[in-house]
Amino acid sequence: MRQAAAAAAGGQSFPAGALYVVATPIGNLADLSLRAIHLLALADAVACEDTRHSAPLLRALGIAGKPLLAVHEHNEREAAAGVIALLARGERVAFVSDAGTPALSDPGAALVAAVSAAGHRCIPIPGASAAAAALSVAGDTQGQGFVFEGFVPARGGERSAALQRIAADARTAILYEAPHRIEALARDLAAACGARTLTICRELTKQFESVATLRCEALPGWLAEDANRQRGEFVLVLHAAPAAPAEGAAAAHDRVLDALLAALPLKQAVALAVELTGAPRNALYERALARKRESAG
Repeated sequence: MRQAAAAAAGGQSFPAGALYVVATPIGNLADLSLRAIHLLALADAVACEDTRHSAPLLRALGIAGKPLLAVHEHNEREAAAGVIALLARGERVAFVSDAGTPALSDPGAALVAAVSAAGHRCIPIPGASAAAAALSVAGDTQGQGFVFEGFVPARGGERSAALQRIAADARTAILYEAPHRIEALARDLAAACGARTLTICRELTKQFESVATLRCEALPGWLAEDANRQRGEFVLVLHAAPAAPAEGAAAAHDRVLDALLAALPLKQAVALAVELTGAPRNALYERALARKRESAG
């Protein structure tokens, strides 16, 4: 593996006295790039989010005996001074988080800022990213760019404010969640986003990887159907909200929906309205829910 990496990447320049921000696998060791393997072998030291996690990775690559420095969310700014001292001596330092690309919901940003401010180069060694992987299989045809939210605050006013902001934003949003909190997030997204489309990715690149696309309101039931669906690390892609129809078209859609809702169950009424108007299903579904609430009130 190291020989193949050296053959593929060895001809490139890897300047001394630079910090290399290295993406590591999010589950599957084979996702590590040849360039990353070569750089990790070449580095004089490796700064790690968790040395206990990164040491086995280096052993698997046949890279042993290299100095490991702990640089995590609780000591990142202080540990940066030690990294800068190594760079000042002309050493190459690699920085890795536990999984994926550093500084995306993981430590790294403060370290990079400090190293750059000290006048040293920061060089990306790109690779696996759970956010990019999930977005690539979401099929969000209406999305124009995306917002990376990472982990939503766990509780209180900050959580409520974050969910309200996400629900009000028409852009695609990418969220992360841990297994012990996924049920709570599912309930909150169902309440806040209703019929908006969601792609839920679990255990990306691992043996039991799964990807499913459904409406937010269906997520709690989907999780409850199989206990295994609540295991593993999650990436959720909240699809972009359908564009609002023009004022005239909206009124016409309401007239069609009102007539159909008077005679048919909601899902059947929406399905027929889609055929008659050609409007996006999600937009008509959300509007149908609103019309039913208005009529009930």
